[in-house]
Parts: sequence; structure tokens; C-alpha cells
Amino acid sequence: MGFLGITRRFRGLYRSGTRNNVLLCSSYLQRRFLSDYYDGINGQNSVLPVLIVGAGPVGLVLSIFLTKLGVKCAVLEKSSAFSRHPQAHFINNRSMEVFRKLNGLGDEILRYQPPVDLWRKFIYCTSLTGPVLGSVDHMQPQDFDHIVSPVSVAHFSQYKLMRLLIEQLEDIGFHIRSDGLMNSADCKLAEKEILLGHECKSINVTENGITVTAHVTGEGKHVRKDFLCNFVVGTDGAGSTVRKLMGTAMSGEQDLQKLVSVHFMSQDLGQYLIKERPGMLFFIFNTEATGVLVAHDPKQGEFVLQVPFYPPQQKFEDFNPGMCEQLIFKLVGRELADINVLDVKPWVMHAEVAETFLAGNNRIILAGDAAHRFPPAGGFGMNTGIQDVHNLAWKLASVLKGIAPPSILSTYETERRQIALFNTALSVQNFKAAMAVPAALGLDPRIANSVHRAINDTFGSILPSGLQRTILDGIFSIGRMQLSNYLLNENNPLGSSRLSRLRQIFEEGKSLQLQFPAEDLGFRYSKGALVSDGDSLSGAPQETPTGRRRDYIPSSDPGSRLPHMQIRALSELLNKDAFSTLDLVSVDNVEFVLIIAPVEESYQLARAAFKVAEEFKIPLKVCIMWQQKSTGGVVNSKKALFPWTNFIDVIEAKSCPTSPSWWDLCQMTDRGAILVRPDEHIGWRAKTGIKNNPHLVLKKVFSAVLGLESSPT
Repeated sequence: MGFLGITRRFRGLYRSGTRNNVLLCSSYLQRRFLSDYYDGINGQNSVLPVLIVGAGPVGLVLSIFLTKLGVKCAVLEKSSAFSRHPQAHFINNRSMEVFRKLNGLGDEILRYQPPVDLWRKFIYCTSLTGPVLGSVDHMQPQDFDHIVSPVSVAHFSQYKLMRLLIEQLEDIGFHIRSDGLMNSADCKLAEKEILLGHECKSINVTENGITVTAHVTGEGKHVRKDFLCNFVVGTDGAGSTVRKLMGTAMSGEQDLQKLVSVHFMSQDLGQYLIKERPGMLFFIFNTEATGVLVAHDPKQGEFVLQVPFYPPQQKFEDFNPGMCEQLIFKLVGRELADINVLDVKPWVMHAEVAETFLAGNNRIILAGDAAHRFPPAGGFGMNTGIQDVHNLAWKLASVLKGIAPPSILSTYETERRQIALFNTALSVQNFKAAMAVPAALGLDPRIANSVHRAINDTFGSILPSGLQRTILDGIFSIGRMQLSNYLLNENNPLGSSRLSRLRQIFEEGKSLQLQFPAEDLGFRYSKGALVSDGDSLSGAPQETPTGRRRDYIPSSDPGSRLPHMQIRALSELLNKDAFSTLDLVSVDNVEFVLIIAPVEESYQLARAAFKVAEEFKIPLKVCIMWQQKSTGGVVNSKKALFPWTNFIDVIEAKSCPTSPSWWDLCQMTDRGAILVRPDEHIGWRAKTGIKNNPHLVLKKVFSAVLGLESSPT
């Protein structure tokens, strides 16, 4: 495919100057403690600092983050090859912001995704060539105007994303190895390696580190390998081995639905849908079959069909390519000339969150589907995982570079588990909204599940399995008769009532939703590596999820993502290119950013911040936000902040004169200040400035954000 040979652009766009990251505290004992810890866990004793188990998108993104931050890492993956099953495909706004700063990965995704007009709708129909029952357009004009975010959402299959991530890893020196048996004598795991075909079997935590035992099988041979590391991050999916070895339970709802996923190709179907009814998801209900078709890339003719699965009466082995082809033809409404079934997989829908994300004295860590399993409704699974490791990477790097004590890792669980629980509830609400459509048509999935349970409970141990299957198929066939043209039409009173109810669901936004801007961009950590203030809502829980789309409202509350605004550097007045406030935060350094206005009280605060950062050896950059163009701004800042030089003067680049200023957007005065963490979330703010001893205030702020208060002294 064309995207495999992409030329990277903008490689240096988000890089900032490097500086030495050494020790953190002013006391000798604190420095001694962290120095010893750092020497032991960042490779000084030939021990790999971080071993990632699981080479899915979450694990690969974490390896990119850590490498950029100067942390040595490697990846184990039990599969012998990367999956080509499309799987996740919707990348939400916040994940695209993260990808945008990984050497322009977001730009590549937008360039190679299908055109938006081919996937912006969900379509409900009796067959792909039959009557349309309704459609929902999930894109609104503000989704493309870049007012609240510098980038838009995307529709891009997971295996294609994986290829781009692998390219980035190879560009920064990673090697992919699948020759585990040939190198069986060498158990030393070098940095920047991805070892395929290595299944994690045990994890043993000792005072000297963690021993991970992996098994390699092939060519009739079975080899055991032991790898020594200091941190293990389990990104190994919903059935996580790392989570099971930790002994960590999941809480929530199990077995919401069982499905079979059929990956197939058809240019015939792709061209038809492009011309006649473009969309992302097609919900198909007819008397012969029901299912959901995901149009991953209609131009390439790539699709995935999801159909309900009811074992043990239905057997997975029955879903052979021939049976799947016939099922697809029933849902399409005609035969396809070029159908090619590539892969068939069963899967179970859960809504669960791990009871803890940490174990082994915070040295074993879960992220992604290993830590939480959501219904796919709303696409929160992979996206939440990407944001997990965005939160985790800078904290791991802070520990490994001696910037923060190991206790800061507890804030990863504090912050991300809160979000996982919220997203689980939101995904369940959205899943229930999806079920409202077939229920309105007289085909309630809850009844189907109840019938299935009844058969298992009553006939399961009495009747032969073949007879059970016949009974189940007969009951479901009778149920699908609710979808016949005889019943489902405007001339039939019952059918007219059902169609009216269906229209009402669509008009009121009560069907399955794709975008959740308020939750996607507006999620907020209520506690963790941050300092709350009395004026914010940081201590309050987020609203109960409704399953409906709500607009994002920018916030500078501690724990929130930094609001986006287009700005320009005053030092480059001839350069008209604007960039986002999010770009002030480096991806190549564990660096905090303090945003102030060009007023004397704020310059005084910035000087105090630089002094504290020097005492603690914390990388810090100051951004001076100007509201009016002033050629004297840079000179004033140089004089005001001398002798420190790690600052930038920027000016708002508002597209409309009536747009709110930066400080209005943040609901603050220009005497205020915002401290931004390396993951672009706000760690602290002063809404109207600091009146007393800014140096002492900043010492307390950095101590709280980095968890120094609980460290040895």
C-alpha cells in the first residue's frame, strides 16, 4: 500500500532543546535516594528499564513515547506476526492530538484515511441494496473548523495504524525479530527490540528487579527465556496475561454480547456503496439475517461484518468462508461478484475495569485493554489506551531520570482508572442506545438473549445439540418476521407506529453516537499529579454519562487538558505560520510549561518558577502570552527573565476579532498563570496571581505535582 513508503515531514517541529535531568530534592538524603534508584533502573546495571508486553497500538505508542523521552525499552509479543484484522478504526480527537505530535503521524492518518464523506454517516436499512430506515450524520461543521482542537477525528483501520507506528519505530532504531529459536541461547533483551512469538509465562519481582519468563515455540521446539527488567507494562489486550499473573480481578459487566467478526474484501460492494449510500456503519435488519457492517475502506473494498453469536447451539466452526459468504449476500441483498473472506474471529463484549492498574511495588503496570474492556460503542477502547500511555510515559521517564520519586506512579492509577470507569459507563450507555433501534422495530436483543439463556437453562442438558440449534433458529426466525415488508410499512398500523418511533429516536439523538467531544477533549483528572484550587471543579466528579453527544467547553481547571488556541511566536514575526498552544509542550523532554501574561507580577512568578526548577532540577519552559502585537515584547521578556533563556513570547492568532482572548477562554484574568504537565494536562493554576512569596508557593506546587511530599527526606 502507498502509505508504507511515506516520507516523514516536520520531524523537528515539536522538538525542544535538551537539558540534563538529574536529581530532584534540595536535601542530600533525597538526592542520594533517587541517585541510587536511578542508577539501578535506567540501565547502569545492564538491566532493561522498561519491558512492554504486547505489541498492539497501545504498546507501540508507549515504546515511541519512552524512546523520545530517553528511556530504554523493548517489547515482547506472543503472536508470531502482526494482525491484519482491521479491529479498531475510529480515532477520536484527543488521540489524534497525541498522534499529531509524533513526527506528524496525525497528518499521515488524515492523508490516508477514506474521504470523510464516505464515513460520516451510520445507515439503518433492511439490506444494503434495500430500503433505508434512517441515517445519522455524525459530523458537524465545528468538527472541522479547528477552533477547539488543531486536528479532526479519523477513520483508519488498526492494522494500518500499526504499520505507521512500526515505521516510526524503525526510524528511531527499533528492530523487529521473529527468530526467537535461532537466538535461544541469548536471553539478554536489548533496547529497541520487538520480539515476536514470545509468550509471557511468569513475572517474578525481586529487590534486584523483575524477571519475565517467556516461551518460544516453533519447528517442534520449545524454548524458555528469562529477561531482567525494572518495570513491566502490560499492554497485551483484553485477555491480558500480565493482568492474570498479577492476580488482578476485573469488575463490571461480563458477556454483554457474543459476536463473530468476518473480515472480507469486495470491490463490487465498495463501489456500490460509494455511489449509492456511503457510510461507516450499516445496521441491517431483515427476515433472513441481522448484522452490522463496518466499511473500513470502501475504495479498497475492505469490510468487517459483525453478527450475533449464540453458543453452544451455534458453533464457531460453522462460520466457514462459504457460510459467511451466504450470510453476507443475505445482508447485502444480492450476490457479490468478487467476495473474498479473509478472516473470521469470535469475540465477547465486556464492560469491565481492572481493580488495580499497579502491582509489585508499582513496577508492574497495566494499560489499554489489559486495564479496561469496553463495548465498542463510541470507539473508546483503543483511544482510552493511547491516552493511558500518554499519561504514563512522562511519569515513568520522570522516575527513570531522577526527576520524581517512584511514588508518582501511583497517580497514574488514580487518574486513569477514574477515566476508565467513566468511559465504561459511557460505552454501556451508548451500547444501550444502539439496542434501542432494533427494539423499536420489534426485534429486542434483550429478548433474544433471554431466549438463548432459557434454552441453555432448560434444554441444555436434555435435548441433543442439533435439536437445540433447530429450536433456537426457529424462534429467531419467527422474531425476524417482525421485519417483513408486510408488517414494517406505513400502511400497517403496527409498522407505522414502529417506524414513527424509529424516526423519533434518530431526531432526538438517542441512537448509537460516534462522537463525544465533551468527554473526549474535556475529560478531567479530579486528583493525582495536580494541585486543585478552590474555584475549580477539580474535586467534583464528571457528569453522569448520558450516551448523547455534548459539546466540549474549554477549561483551565487543574486536571483538564490545556485549551487549544492558535498562536504565533513573536520572535518570528515574518513567519506567518500559526501553531497550537498544545505545541508548547515538548514530546522529547519531560518539560513543564508555565504560561503567563507580560505583566510584572507574572514575570516575578516566572523568575521564582525558574529558581525552583533549578533547585529541583526540573526542566521548565515559560510562555509569555501576548494579546496585542508588540515588537518590544521579546526585548522586555529577555530583560525581565534574565539570566534564564528557556522562554517563548507568543501572540494570539485569532481568526475572528470577536473571538475570546486566551485568558477569557481560560476564564482567568491576565494576572493569572497556568502550569502545564508534560502530557498537556494542567497541573496547577493561579487565576488572579500570587500575592505572597511566589518562590514558596512554587516549591509546594512542584512538590505536590511530582509527589515529593511522600518521599524520603
